[in-house]
Amino acid sequence: MKKYNVIVVFDKNLKHTLMCKRTKEPYIGMYNLVGGKIEKENDGLNEAHRELFEETNISKNDVELKHFMNIEYVSFDKLLEVYYGVLNKEVDLVEEINKLEWVDVNDNFFDMTKYAGEGNIGHIIEEIKIELNNS
Repeated sequence: MKKYNVIVVFDKNLKHTLMCKRTKEPYIGMYNLVGGKIEKENDGLNEAHRELFEETNISKNDVELKHFMNIEYVSFDKLLEVYYGVLNKEVDLVEEINKLEWVDVNDNFFDMTKYAGEGNIGHIIEEIKIELNNS
């Protein structure tokens, strides 16, 4: 099974979430969550921190990530691990490939003309917001 991760990062005031703007297919030009392939088997949290640091320069010292959910695509033999965290301070972002932008948490993440993932980004962010409101 192919394994991937996506990481939802909120600013310290929970007003924005970090998105990257895709520079290649699929979803070229659309906003997406930060993430990538899981390279080391059974090491999901460390892989999420590795991807986050490579793509944004956000380190383990800047954010504590929580493994929130998995989405399994049985027909595609693919597993997506979803992590989230809230920054504990302001950070200087460093872009690896994709342009990074902070997006208002109240934006319509279900807008499939703007956001990649066929509505998954909206679902993921709304579920995390429910958890944050309950904690």
